[in-house]
Amino acid sequence: MRRLVAVMLVALAFPATAFAHATLQSTTPHFGHELQVAPRSIELHFDQYVKLVSPSAIKVLNDKGVDFALSSRTQGTNVIAGIKQLPAGAYTVRWQAISADSHVVSGVWTFGVRVPAPSINEAYGAGGPTRTEDVVRWIWFLGIALTIGALGLRLIVLHGLEVPRALDRRIAVAAGIGCIVALQAGIAAFSLRAEDALQLPFGRFLYGDLSPMAATRFGTAFVTMTLVFALALALVYLGWLLDRVDVLVPAFVLTVVFAGGLSYSGHDAVDPGSSWMTEVADWVHLSAASLWIGALATMAILLWSGAPELRRTAFIRFSRLAPCLIGLVLAAGTYIAIVRLPHLRDLWATGYGRVLLVKMALVALALLWGAFHHFVVRPALDREDSGGLAKIGRSLVGESMVGVAVLLVAAVLVDSKPPP
Repeated sequence: MRRLVAVMLVALAFPATAFAHATLQSTTPHFGHELQVAPRSIELHFDQYVKLVSPSAIKVLNDKGVDFALSSRTQGTNVIAGIKQLPAGAYTVRWQAISADSHVVSGVWTFGVRVPAPSINEAYGAGGPTRTEDVVRWIWFLGIALTIGALGLRLIVLHGLEVPRALDRRIAVAAGIGCIVALQAGIAAFSLRAEDALQLPFGRFLYGDLSPMAATRFGTAFVTMTLVFALALALVYLGWLLDRVDVLVPAFVLTVVFAGGLSYSGHDAVDPGSSWMTEVADWVHLSAASLWIGALATMAILLWSGAPELRRTAFIRFSRLAPCLIGLVLAAGTYIAIVRLPHLRDLWATGYGRVLLVKMALVALALLWGAFHHFVVRPALDREDSGGLAKIGRSLVGESMVGVAVLLVAAVLVDSKPPP
């Protein structure tokens, strides 16, 4: 039996070693560097021998799409291409090679000659954000909101209450689903952005070199958030398995803190005029909105049907928490809008401003809805019977849907270019 296992392991390991596709180890010049002297050649250093797709396997493109590369050649495990004299400017390098397993490996990186290198998302040929990316980012936001909201409802709103075991487990399941959605949507968002930068069909994208994308702020945020949400998912599962609420506390803290990865890589962190203050404001905006919308939806869908005896207490507690969260959302959003829109006319004269107007209208609708619950419904709760409480549940679902729409517009806004 041991011999059979050993043979199987060798059989599995041998093809993986013999036929693994080539990996790009380094480049000359390096990705993202600003050079004071124009290079005379481009070099790609692989971990194994490769073949050229064609003599023009390496292209060096300026911002007009003019190719300055000469013919390419292999030298050991390196691929080298000469370059015509490069004037000052930003350049995109696109390359292709055939590895030992016959797969075509490809990649892209950027550098600048006496100017800063453009980001990988601004490489020549990249198309920029698409509606598909907007939808994926929206799903990403929903996953984050469900995770933070479900955990926040259990740890803040229901703190100290006798919560039925069945509801506890359903809330843990909701938080786990939120983690899974956030993980999968994050992978999809990273893949779409990398695919756009590489400009490859999906079949060849699988063998593309993603290291330049991973080196960006977005790539760093993606890797970090993926690891953190995977850890949070493990903690949530442990809490569900052991019926331990205290295990959810680190999961809640981790997801709230590291949701800021999206702020670290967004407009409010990298665009001109950004600062640590705009980055923190964006994190506060996202975290408060996630807790507000996610907890509201979890309460309306799970608690209202799963624990009727907790409806009144949970509603009153949430109505105290919600104004604080909405206040944070409004304060942080207003500050970011003032920084991003230097003139009032930018609200209706630019695409970014018009999307922001739609978001502001939806937030105002949610605010009015919440004010109705706080100032009208809450004082009348003592006079309500179970039928009245059921109607409040439907109203909470409606307010949650407005919050979901806010997240959709926020996803579009993230990919919209603010005015200079």
